[in-house]
Order: sequence, then C-alpha cells, then structure tokens
Amino acid sequence: MIVNGLILAAGMSTRMGDFKPLLKIGNKTMIETVVDQLLDIGVQQVTVVLGYRGEEIRQVLQSNAKRSDRIRFAYNKDYETTQMLDSVKIGLGNMEACDWFFVVPGDMPAISNHTYQILQEQAEACPLKVLFPVLEGYRKHPPLVSWSCREDILRFEGKGLRALWNQYDGRILEIPLEDKGCTIDVDNPFDYQKVCRYMVNCS
Repeated sequence: MIVNGLILAAGMSTRMGDFKPLLKIGNKTMIETVVDQLLDIGVQQVTVVLGYRGEEIRQVLQSNAKRSDRIRFAYNKDYETTQMLDSVKIGLGNMEACDWFFVVPGDMPAISNHTYQILQEQAEACPLKVLFPVLEGYRKHPPLVSWSCREDILRFEGKGLRALWNQYDGRILEIPLEDKGCTIDVDNPFDYQKVCRYMVNCS
C-alpha cells in the first residue's frame, strides 16, 4: 500500500504575528517537524503546498539531503485570497499516484506517530473513502483519504473542507483515538507555547 502526504503551508500566519512554518520546535522548524514525521512513519512522498514566503520554506526543507528526494512542492499563488480547500486541490494536482494520502495542516506538529500508524493499518482493508481520527466525538486532523477521491476533490465546487468531507457521508470511517496532538494547531503565540510544552512532555 502506497501512502503519500499532503501538507498545507501556504498561509500568511496573520494571527501568529510571526511566520509559523519557520518557528522552532526543539531543534527543527515547525514545517520540518511535520514533514519528517510523515516520512518517519513510512509515507512514500510528501507534497508541500507553499504560498507566502514559500521559497524560504522550500530552502529549509531541501537543506536535508535525506528528505529532499522525497518532497514535492506545489504553489498556491493566490494564497492571500484562497482557502485550505484550494491548496488541497493544488497539491493533489501535483501529487504522484498512490493508494491513500494524508491531509495535514502545516501548523499541526504534535500529532502522534501512533495516530498516523493506526490510520494506515485501518486503511489496509478498508472499503470506505476517508478515515478520520475521532477525539471526544469530533473528527480531527489528519484525515487519510483514498486516491479514488482525487477526481471528486478536484471537481468539487463547494465551500471549504467541511463541505468536501460531507459529500462522503456514509463512506467515512471514524477511529476513536486518544491523541491530544490532533487538537493542537498553532494560530497564535499562546498556541505556540502550548505545542512546545506538549511536545517536550511527550518526548
């Protein structure tokens, strides 16, 4: 089973007051942490969708030869006016074919390896289209999506990712997991301090 990753990192970090992808989490930047985690759990290739300050992110990610040949880049040139769904479409348009792919916001570095691994294991014999980790009854990132959804997603004209996933009602497997890292995205300085503390305590 071939699994790829799609990381969304085109945003401007407006609420953060600093550029999130290049903030340090330990000895790595946030975007390196997210990419390397996917590579470490066996994802074959990672496509990173860039926009604001995209060249800086690309240079950081390509600075490590061990990861550089497993990363592809796509560019959302309209990052100032588009949404996450638009970046998903752009990334899918540049991704090599696979069986499944993760969709991961670039500001969620605390998702556990266990969560990624469980989703992959469940996908092995799953006839459904999308797998979601669920915490306290709510779907969380990262969804694992069947490649068979690609054309549907590229043609989708609705608004936002929530509307996209709603079209797969009845074809989504929800997997209860106890991973608080699935709930921590970095929108502001408080979130950044929170995720840094959380990852130190989990290491």
